[in-house]
Amino acid sequence: MTSLLFGIILSALLSTTSLLIVLFRVSPLSAPLQALPAFFVSLFLTISSVGALFFFLLWRVLPIHTWDAGKTLGISVRQGILLASATAITIFFHLLHILTWWIAVLIYTIFVLVELALNA
Repeated sequence: MTSLLFGIILSALLSTTSLLIVLFRVSPLSAPLQALPAFFVSLFLTISSVGALFFFLLWRVLPIHTWDAGKTLGISVRQGILLASATAITIFFHLLHILTWWIAVLIYTIFVLVELALNA
């Protein structure tokens, strides 16, 4: 379990670094074909790994269940991936200029309901 947690921590550091490099060094105006996919991939990896770590710490601090550390980490990884997917979809809709606040609320609500269905 500790090697998986170490891998997620290392992934969070590397993906955050790649997101910062994409944000500060790559111009979407000069190379939009390479910049946008690199941005979305690095954003997805950053949010999913940092979100998984956040949810893992949250579920370890709030002991409202009797799961072991492996099951808690697996659930946290799934929740991080769902959070990253919802955020990437929201940013993509904003990029297309079709995002309003209620669409963002609906996107996150759908992913919360999917998580609740997977936990049942």
